Amino acid sequence: MARIDSVQIADTLSFLLGEWRLERSLDDHLSGTSGSFAGQATLITVTDGGHPIGAEQARYEESGELILGTHRGIATRSLHYVRHDAYRVLLYFTSGLPFVDLDLRAGAWESVHDCGQDRYEIRTVIAAPDVVREHWRVRGPRRGLVARPAP
Repeated sequence: MARIDSVQIADTLSFLLGEWRLERSLDDHLSGTSGSFAGQATLITVTDGGHPIGAEQARYEESGELILGTHRGIATRSLHYVRHDAYRVLLYFTSGLPFVDLDLRAGAWESVHDCGQDRYEIRTVIAAPDVVREHWRVRGPRRGLVARPAP
């Protein structure tokens, strides 16, 4: 993984706090459809997220318009971020189940989440101090999706 020297991230959680604009292109290989997602995300600190006392925590909320094939509608996602150490955060689903870890000090990070027989591969890259790009590839018997930053 190449280091991105122009953007130094000393603290992943602090860097991500705030509001972010989201734009993704989607390709669903199982259904043969393409589409997009455009919306907003916020990551705000919370005092009681249900994880170990003393660990800094934040709530991630995402909402926007999903267009996939003939479907057009609102899509949302919520995650919970828990500081693991100065560099890394652990991401959880709202159910409390673990999702992935994230450490952006090198400017990029790769994580994998196995969900049954489906495998989620996520690459996060800091392109600029205010630009984060996520690349998702999901493969398995129930999923065949590629999500990438919109052009």
